[in-house]
Amino acid sequence: MNKLFTRSCLLGIAVTLVAACSDADAGKKTALSPEARNDMTVGEARVLIAKGEQLDSIPKAVWKQILTPKQYDILWQKGTEPRHTEAKPQQKRKGVYVTAGCKIPVFSTEHKYESGSGWPSFWETVDEKNIQLKTDRSWGMKRTEVLSACGEHLGHVFHDGPEPTGLRYCINSIALEFVPDEQ
Repeated sequence: MNKLFTRSCLLGIAVTLVAACSDADAGKKTALSPEARNDMTVGEARVLIAKGEQLDSIPKAVWKQILTPKQYDILWQKGTEPRHTEAKPQQKRKGVYVTAGCKIPVFSTEHKYESGSGWPSFWETVDEKNIQLKTDRSWGMKRTEVLSACGEHLGHVFHDGPEPTGLRYCINSIALEFVPDEQ
């Protein structure tokens, strides 16, 4: 079986599980003891990711094993990829972009556009509950950082985007994974 097809199928299943479990278990989070958190395995972390539960309790050491070094740098060290890193600047298929770590749906191809910035740009999120906005004063300027609901750094949002929102979510492509709509 094609590895890309298998990965896409597994990613689709994970997104479906996250959505189903998030709706069914809204507000139900099991507190992990410090010992359980420190002894967490990659397999246990993947179960939490699939359930969308206690993602903030996954230790950085486990994230380093789950993600590529570039993904880890961007998502958890607030790195930025070079401009024009995205292999396919305009995704032709319809679908949703989920975060590379927690698999949270954050953007749709319906809201993606070419901003000329060199990074994937979106004018709207899939669901505002799936992201957090935080003031970022790094690099000697004031910007608005875009984080996933579990705390992954995705990029920044600016007020120079197209109508109807006027927003430009400028996102690191490495922070996202594409899940095509089922046809």
